[in-house]
Amino acid sequence: MRRITRRTVLAVTAGAVAAPAVSTATPAAADTPTATPERGAASGLNPVLRTDLVTSVTPRNNWLVTAVAVQYAHRIDLRGAVIPPSAFQVKATVGGQTAARTVTRVYSNATSEVDGRSRPGRPGDRLIIELDPSDSNARAAGTDPLPLDRAYSVRQVEDVRTPGGEPVLKAGPFASRNDDVITPVVDDFTAGSFTDSAGFELDFRLYQPEGFVRNPRTRKRYPLVVTLHGGGEVADNNMTQLTSNRIAVTFAKPERQRRDPAFVLSPQIPLPRPMDGPDGTDWTDAKVQAALSELIDTFVSEHSRNVDTARLYLVGLSSGGRGIYSLLAKRPEVFAAALPTAGWGETAAMESITHIPMWADHSIDDPVVPYREGRFGKPGTWTLMNALESAGARVTRGEWANDLPKAQFEANSRALLREARATRSHVLFTSYPPGTTPVNPHLSWAQTYENDVVIDWLFEQSR
Repeated sequence: MRRITRRTVLAVTAGAVAAPAVSTATPAAADTPTATPERGAASGLNPVLRTDLVTSVTPRNNWLVTAVAVQYAHRIDLRGAVIPPSAFQVKATVGGQTAARTVTRVYSNATSEVDGRSRPGRPGDRLIIELDPSDSNARAAGTDPLPLDRAYSVRQVEDVRTPGGEPVLKAGPFASRNDDVITPVVDDFTAGSFTDSAGFELDFRLYQPEGFVRNPRTRKRYPLVVTLHGGGEVADNNMTQLTSNRIAVTFAKPERQRRDPAFVLSPQIPLPRPMDGPDGTDWTDAKVQAALSELIDTFVSEHSRNVDTARLYLVGLSSGGRGIYSLLAKRPEVFAAALPTAGWGETAAMESITHIPMWADHSIDDPVVPYREGRFGKPGTWTLMNALESAGARVTRGEWANDLPKAQFEANSRALLREARATRSHVLFTSYPPGTTPVNPHLSWAQTYENDVVIDWLFEQSR
């Protein structure tokens, strides 16, 4: 995994947890004097080498700390032992307040990753301590990422024993604190910035497909997905455009990249927030939109042998959806398809984009960007879809609850897509009835980027 970490030094905790029974040490641990197999086995000690937080970008609750990974000097030999959640005590200090986190599962693993299987775990030198994501102090960010280095303490409070009663890991008086913070997929994005010809700078994060990374001289061509964040992610951290909503992560996660390898470009609008756009938004701000367009053009030019220019996609939510409608209208010949969620725009602009495939969605009871009226005097998605129809596009509409189980949600999407194909429609519009969008009615993207039917459809589009 290609990671951008906050820290790269090993944190070796004093008073490490002991384990009388161990197998051979891992190669990494063998570099440490206390980690040689002979000394470890003879003394019965299995020191903790480091403790890392494992975070996750979730569809509905944004960025959360979901596990702690504790790495030991030697492979942990559980010999049939099952580790109860009560064996470990985890506390988090967030926003100046220290409180317990709820431990849900503990198991060994060879890597610092959560194992989502019903019977998790495999032999290795790490313990994965899963935490309840519904804990009130589970958040990894507010407006900006929270300072999580050494924010968590982990202490073993009960011995772990085999079914025959032999000790495997002994409890101890000392707690270890985390140093690193691991965020799968997000850590695979590199960080960069771009200054346009007018001197305006945009930070961005970039995911590069594995095939390109392995062989930059390849002539294989990949789609480019450009993600436009919402107004809440305007910041100088070059992070929350990835972690505040599960938009960019959707296209970079391993299972999606195996199906549809692509470049994923995620710019972030800086502070102080530009507000010169015609309706007070950011992606329509003249400086921002010029820099965004130049960034896309420059990226495509610099990767001309590897970007499939017939498959450039725009994806955005809230003010990012507003940015999509605006940019498509100004550059209708560039993009192959778009996914605007909870957006708003100009009805007059719809006339120039009737040929572009789109799958839009919006909650009917959205209080932030009203479904019909939109924002700042510019109409919402329902009105824009009507304008597209008036301009000649055939719009296929569907309505269902936004809190349906994934399988049922996708079945509805699949039926809508069949209808669209049967009528030769390339514009689809999903509406969510009042009271069905989790957390907040504005967050209509709760399932958008978890919907494989929609994402598969996007990657099928080509100019």
